[in-house]
Amino acid sequence: MKKLTVEQQKNLLTLARLTIKNALEKLPPPSVNAMGKFTDEVFKEKCGAFVTIHKKGKLRGCIGYIVGVKTLPETIIDMAIASAFKDPRFPPLRNDEFNDIDIEISVLTPIQKVEKIDEIEVGRDGLIISNGYRQGLLLPQVATEYGWNREQFLEHTCYKAGLPGDAWKWKDTKIEKFSAQVFGEKELGII
Repeated sequence: MKKLTVEQQKNLLTLARLTIKNALEKLPPPSVNAMGKFTDEVFKEKCGAFVTIHKKGKLRGCIGYIVGVKTLPETIIDMAIASAFKDPRFPPLRNDEFNDIDIEISVLTPIQKVEKIDEIEVGRDGLIISNGYRQGLLLPQVATEYGWNREQFLEHTCYKAGLPGDAWKWKDTKIEKFSAQVFGEKELGII
């Protein structure tokens, strides 16, 4: 997927916020076609994406599709609802919290297998670590936010999978990477 323009980013963030607002008001999700802002070719592509919600600077929800199963606007609608109301780490978002949240979207590139860990660039790459039925994913910005080096990023992705921190060294552990175009309401001056 090619890079989204600032206007396209703002349209997706507006869609995410409106989706959450409608859900809080017990209304159906917005109609992408009725909004008329999603006619560009890039919005017809299927790619993975995450919607992250922060409340007063703290994580309040984050869920996404790792791979493209729907068009980008459809994915943002699904993941905005999932992040606000279905992240098992948090109770569903309440009406009185809505004005305190900010939204961030991460649009993912296709996933690549990592052969050697020096292929991983902290700040550019997100990670997926799998072993058996356990899998953990951390977005690229997480390592930067916590100031982790490559090994710490690998360890924490293992923890996210419910594995010991050194499981990334195991022969039967699969390491994959992806990058993402990350943009949020705060950075774009929407809120």
